[in-house]
Amino acid sequence: MIEEEMKVGPKGQVVIPRIFRNALKISPGCKVIVRLETDRVVVQKRTLDAAAEFERIAKGGRSISKVSPHMYEEELEKRSLRRR
Repeated sequence: MIEEEMKVGPKGQVVIPRIFRNALKISPGCKVIVRLETDRVVVQKRTLDAAAEFERIAKGGRSISKVSPHMYEEELEKRSLRRR
């Protein structure tokens, strides 16, 4: 088990230590889930829900029938790079 004590800043912020960010591959822009469990706060890396992601893309984007397959692949690549 890895444990590290951190100080809460004036705005209530806590920095996730580098060792944890590296282990979970969390980088700037990544989303995390913060959950309260009785007397502890749990920070969890958000996992990809492929079905929900495709639903979000389908509801919010252009129809793929109007987009060439090449453009569709480029868009998917851009979106996957933004998550990293």
